[in-house]
Amino acid sequence: MSVAAASPAAEGNRSLGRGSISPHDAAERLKQGGVLIDVRTGPEYRGVHAEGARNVPLDRLDPALLKQELRGDGPILAICQSGARSVRAVETLRAAGLEAISVDGGTPAWESAGLPVARGKKSISLERQVRIAAGSLVLIGSILALTAHPYWAGLPAFVGAGLTFAGLTDTCGMGLLLAKMPWNR
Repeated sequence: MSVAAASPAAEGNRSLGRGSISPHDAAERLKQGGVLIDVRTGPEYRGVHAEGARNVPLDRLDPALLKQELRGDGPILAICQSGARSVRAVETLRAAGLEAISVDGGTPAWESAGLPVARGKKSISLERQVRIAAGSLVLIGSILALTAHPYWAGLPAFVGAGLTFAGLTDTCGMGLLLAKMPWNR
């Protein structure tokens, strides 16, 4: 495994400056010795994942441990659901001196490209869990504000502020919290 940072020119003809690569180019890199890690939660990974991917959830990503465990001459290719978590994983890995590239579009793009996937136990995705939790908190807060006390209106306002922050920063605090729950391990 190379420990040099990947240059955009070395990442293939479809890579972007931020260090991402198309699913087809990623599959070619794997044939040349790259290693594919899926940085989604365990339940997301078990539902469907790129064939050959190893599950290393973002919140448990340890570059030093990964460097010891993986034996390959190619880059570490990171994949997730949409690309946001894999970009963060790549930043973490590169900061530790590892060559890492994000797979554009995540697992859905991998599957849409006709590349092999493994299917397992279906569970509620982290994204759906966030929507369920946020919607429930807004509904409960609104009902309580109308029936119990007007101060309960602060709950849906707080959730709305959190969702706005998540949209602006591409960092979802509720998602990070839910990812740590026992059913998502």
